[in-house]
Order: sequence, then C-alpha cells, then structure tokens
Amino acid sequence: MSALFNFQSLLLVILLLICTATYAHQVVPAIMNRNRHGILGIFWKAARIGERLSPYVSICCIIMAFSLFTQ
Repeated sequence: MSALFNFQSLLLVILLLICTATYAHQVVPAIMNRNRHGILGIFWKAARIGERLSPYVSICCIIMAFSLFTQ
C-alpha cells in the first residue's frame, strides 16, 4: 500500500522529511538557503519547521517509534 493512502505512513514520511531537511540544512546551509523558492523550497520550509519546533518534532519521533514498535 502506498504511503499516501495510509495516514500513519504519511505522517512518518513527513516526519522523516522534516528531520532529514533539518540535518541537511545544518551540514550545508548554503545549498538550502539558495533554493528557498520553487519545488526545492519544500526542503527549506521543512528545515525551518525542524529548527523552530525541534522539541515537538523529537516528541513526535518518539511517539512514532513506539507506535511502529507495538504493531
């Protein structure tokens, strides 16, 4: 089943996108800041979400880990 049709998998994909974009922005900020507009702007926005809401993102990661572990 595709991740688009399963709500829990969709949330997991979004959470992983936020975490990956935040890490990539910490490693190479010049590439992320140069591509603020267009389709690559999604990664810049996800990195901003990860930087500003990092406690909430980490709590969501823990919750998703436990929910996947109990399945």
